Amino acid sequence: MMHASQLDTDGRLRHLLGLDGLPRVAIERLLDDAARLRAQWREHGMLPQALAGRTVVNLFFEASTRTRTSFDLAARRLGALVVNFDIASSSTSKGETVEDTLATLEAMDADAFVVRHKENGTPAMLAAHARRAAILNAGDGNRAHPTQGLLDLLAIRDRKGRVDGLSVAICGDIRHSRVARSDVHGLRALGAASIRLCGPAPLLPDASEFPDCAIEDDMDKALDSADVVIMLRIQRERIEHLPNLDADSYHARYGLTRARLARAKPDALVMHPGPINRGVEIASDVADGAQSAILDQVANGVFVRMAALAQLLER
Repeated sequence: MMHASQLDTDGRLRHLLGLDGLPRVAIERLLDDAARLRAQWREHGMLPQALAGRTVVNLFFEASTRTRTSFDLAARRLGALVVNFDIASSSTSKGETVEDTLATLEAMDADAFVVRHKENGTPAMLAAHARRAAILNAGDGNRAHPTQGLLDLLAIRDRKGRVDGLSVAICGDIRHSRVARSDVHGLRALGAASIRLCGPAPLLPDASEFPDCAIEDDMDKALDSADVVIMLRIQRERIEHLPNLDADSYHARYGLTRARLARAKPDALVMHPGPINRGVEIASDVADGAQSAILDQVANGVFVRMAALAQLLER
């Protein structure tokens, strides 16, 4: 569980490291703020420059064009100065520690760091070392991706009107997915009735990690009467190491097709964090169909990240 250091003594957001342990009221405030910012942007095409004079540094130790671009747009639309730190040519490539990099940039009056790293716990470690700057986790290892979880929750709330009482199936490579973990933590906090985790047995987590989720390797059973179906991207190299599975057979057993989606509720919502492997995790007619909220998720990402940055820096 993430520590209460995410919140200050007044209960306001100090860092955003994960949704695990974040109170429901804090999650709902982020979603409400994102929806408000989205409405303002769509009505006026501009937003108050709430972060004018603030500096946001994108520290991406792991490549992610989509997520970094989303954070970049979010910060700039609120008026912040954005620095995309070039890790490849930085002193970290010469042996400087991540903590020293943080301290150096913080000394230059950087206000927030958006951190993506392949190792679990790196953003939390930096939060423990930060003197005054806010740390926002843009994905660490297989542990957490809180803004992805928030944008997924916003898409569900938009389409369904609520999260309370819904049945949600999350399908794919659960074991290695920080998205799945953040989705589970957010869904729990907002009162989802049931959460089913589905995928090939080698890609499923230990049951002890998710004691209140149903774990299933039969896709058809997992989808039965689901209100929401969240498909996860699977790396092709992982499929190659699965016994008796290749991309085609994976799609046959675990891909979301129109016929398979019919096992869920007629108005079931289809989601995917992207990028999509069409014909592997999901069929094109489902990804582009009326039940799909995939483009809504992409659009929501900018507004959720605006909301998070604004709460962290509007002080």
